[in-house]
Amino acid sequence: MTSVTLEKLNKVFGSTHIIKDVDLSIGDGDFVVFVGPSGCGKSTLLRLIAGLESITSGELKIGNRVVNDLPPRERGVGMVFQSYALYPHMTVYDNMAFGLKLAKEDAQTVEQRVMETARTLQLEELLERKPKALSGGQRQRVAMGRAMARNPDILLFDEPLSNLDASLRVQMRNEIARLHHQRGSTVVYVTHDQVEAMTLANKIVVLRAGRVEQVGSPEDLYQRPATRFVASFIGSPNMNFMPAQLSASRAEGCQVNVPGIGELALPHDARNERQGDNLTFGVRPEHLSLTDPAGDNDFKIVNIEYLGNEIYVYLEPKAGDALLIHRGDAPSRWQIGQRVGLSVDVSHTHLFDSQDKALPAHGVRAAA
Repeated sequence: MTSVTLEKLNKVFGSTHIIKDVDLSIGDGDFVVFVGPSGCGKSTLLRLIAGLESITSGELKIGNRVVNDLPPRERGVGMVFQSYALYPHMTVYDNMAFGLKLAKEDAQTVEQRVMETARTLQLEELLERKPKALSGGQRQRVAMGRAMARNPDILLFDEPLSNLDASLRVQMRNEIARLHHQRGSTVVYVTHDQVEAMTLANKIVVLRAGRVEQVGSPEDLYQRPATRFVASFIGSPNMNFMPAQLSASRAEGCQVNVPGIGELALPHDARNERQGDNLTFGVRPEHLSLTDPAGDNDFKIVNIEYLGNEIYVYLEPKAGDALLIHRGDAPSRWQIGQRVGLSVDVSHTHLFDSQDKALPAHGVRAAA
């Protein structure tokens, strides 16, 4: 196990600045997931750690050693790619042994490590097969085994599950989590799938346009997003956002007017904002409740998605703004076309200023 430290890391391709002053600390045994939209720089950042791309400026440390100029084989990292990258003419055994042989390990060490890794990944019965005779999940396990057999200090995963079907992704997520708990390796994992990030990581790094938007545990990012971008990216279905106007602010909280819902007393500190300022109100689908309509509190149900134990109800405001989503238990009495009112659990709300930064909240909702 070892740590990784990034200090003011930058990567420029020609005139395009991809990675911008990234500061990040990854501790021994951490499972860190880089997540963000396409083009945010997460795979580039992983390749900088691996040594597959050169660093334009800044410093990268693995343990206490600066590795900016070290080739990949001297960094103590093992990498698993999205495309598996297996040699089609080699058996599973030879694919897993390839890196060890390249490092000139003796035959006994090669066999010992390959067999140990094969047992861990339940590949013992497949060692004589070639990749074309394997399923997608088996190929992914072989790719993992090839990286793990070298006993690297750090395991790097670049969207390893994106080519698998939904049920196999769930199975492989559990496999990767189990292996991490067994081995205690430091893992850096890239994905665009925030469900993978939430279920695997003990620390999530949200990237946006080459910069770190927020770092924290899955719970931190879900419960206490620092910006509207993080709030919208983490969580499925997405957080609901509505325009709000500040009516009053005081030490213990504030009052806002949310069109279609009315006046709400919130626990957020808005004393740096002015009365009448336009803010953004946010609430997750599970913290909205449907009621009978009353006065201006009136929304139309335009769709209901049934998911077995729960439903997603899509609501259209009178003003024609973006649809809102309510997550509730199934079955329910609600029907498409019905008009309903909304009530809000104000202890689980979010408020963002004109710069899309979260306003701090008192008590358990305080910003991280």
